[in-house]
Amino acid sequence: MEIKPEIAERIVKLEEKFKNSGQDMGSYLDGLLYDRYLSYWDYIEVDTLLSLQKTNTHFPDETIFITYHQITELYFKLIIHEQKQIIESDTLTASFFTEKLNRINRYFRILIDSFDVMIKGMEREQFLKFRMALLPASGFQSAQFRMIELYSTPLEHLVSPEIRKDFSAENSPEDLYENIYWKKGGIDLETGEKTLTLRQFEKRYTPRFLRIAKEVHENTIYHRYLKMHEDDRNNKDLVKAMRNLDVNVNINWLLMHMGAAYRYLSKDKTTIKATGGTNWKKFLPPSFQRITFFPNLWSREEQEDWGKQWVNHTFNTEK
Repeated sequence: MEIKPEIAERIVKLEEKFKNSGQDMGSYLDGLLYDRYLSYWDYIEVDTLLSLQKTNTHFPDETIFITYHQITELYFKLIIHEQKQIIESDTLTASFFTEKLNRINRYFRILIDSFDVMIKGMEREQFLKFRMALLPASGFQSAQFRMIELYSTPLEHLVSPEIRKDFSAENSPEDLYENIYWKKGGIDLETGEKTLTLRQFEKRYTPRFLRIAKEVHENTIYHRYLKMHEDDRNNKDLVKAMRNLDVNVNINWLLMHMGAAYRYLSKDKTTIKATGGTNWKKFLPPSFQRITFFPNLWSREEQEDWGKQWVNHTFNTEK
């Protein structure tokens, strides 16, 4: 049987490849002979994927709740995948940086635009019942979202706003982490003690969070931007992408959660505690936290008004 020239050329290239790596090409060709054809369902692991929606109650809408959160975590995984490429790049250019940020913003836009599934897609009475079977679990415990923050900006930018001025990069990672803003969301307002939700979260993830913070010390997304040549830092597309990321993560994503919280946890001017006891009214509003990943890209006025208009409107409407 005659071997076509294009096939022979590929065989020669394969032989050279395996020779350089000290491997036997014949063994790999045998593997191709014995291997079975790949199917979509095997490659995507469809059966495994669809088996992961294990609800705790018989309420139909719990399936929506758990499925949407799993989808969210998959998008967070993609976001971290792009962040690491920026952080680990040896030859970071404005175009590469911008493309990766645009991908991240696209993922967040999908999540933000699809959050109606959570806000309008479940019956309130079903949610208020099945949520009781989820205690003390809470979306507050999304470790990947906290990792996105750690990869984006230095720890001192994530310190609680009322004490942020007292901290800087000179503080140890442990000290900065102890005063990180989101821990306030896991404090019981009546007792001042840490909720079980926060204690569980800290026990499981604190070592990993501190390890990441130390790994990206002076090498976060923000640091990589600051270290670029001035011409690259002034690239309009790059600046736009960074500002969009700040707004998507630290305003729009939080506002979607605020909308869901008001839909399910506020009624007749009373507030129901969030799952796990997190005090969402103190924790979620972006104007309360004023977290910005890239502070030098915003004016003082913009930072002072961070998310304030939406929150003021909501609270005034509630009254």
